[in-house]
Amino acid sequence: MTAATQRKRPDYGIDAPGVLLTLFLIGVVGQLLGFFAPPLTLGPVTIVFGLSMNIAGGIFLLEFLLMFIYVKHGKFRHRDRMLAQVQWSGNERVLDVGTGRGLLLVGAAKLLTTGRAVGIDIWSTKDLSGNAPERTLANIAMEGVAGKCELLSEDAAKMSFPDGSFDVAVSNLCIHNISKQAGRDQACREIARVLSPGGVAVISDFRLTKKYAAAFAAEGFAVEWRGPFWGDTFPALKMFVARKPS
Repeated sequence: MTAATQRKRPDYGIDAPGVLLTLFLIGVVGQLLGFFAPPLTLGPVTIVFGLSMNIAGGIFLLEFLLMFIYVKHGKFRHRDRMLAQVQWSGNERVLDVGTGRGLLLVGAAKLLTTGRAVGIDIWSTKDLSGNAPERTLANIAMEGVAGKCELLSEDAAKMSFPDGSFDVAVSNLCIHNISKQAGRDQACREIARVLSPGGVAVISDFRLTKKYAAAFAAEGFAVEWRGPFWGDTFPALKMFVARKPS
């Protein structure tokens, strides 16, 4: 078998791997505690304890399963849902904030003809397994969009781009990772700044989305809400589309 036939498919990683592992381990421990509870001769307290541990463990395992399904399947559907919010002409300049392994970046690049997509990240492996520029570049190459993509190591709250550099900005599950509200607000203002007049931002996250939207609204953007999406995302993601005045 040749090296070409052994080439792997693109790998977009495991979101929040530490959270997934914690949910699984707590779920398993809860089930074990319930199963190996002291003999029932100790009375109803033991029965209640065992049932409680089984139920609690089951809840954690269910959350693990739902999140794992999102990681392996749901995030691709959500990627397409986010990109569908834009009326593409093919010549857009696109910014993916918190690009990670390039899921949104590659998806946007495939919709471009003469346009170009730029992904920025600080490459935290806590937020995404194997998060590193070389992994993203490998995905970009395998997806056949290397000529339309660029990667940069940049902080979302302190971008180097001139004002009005992009027509479209997308970001999923990124901004909440900025620890302080002031930093999250600044990231939203930076996205607003680098968008051209008439540009659009599509922002998705599982929490704090109202505060992000307020930051865009304070910059004069018109905000439209989508979601929450309970069917194929876990935790359920909310999304808004923010349009910059022309």
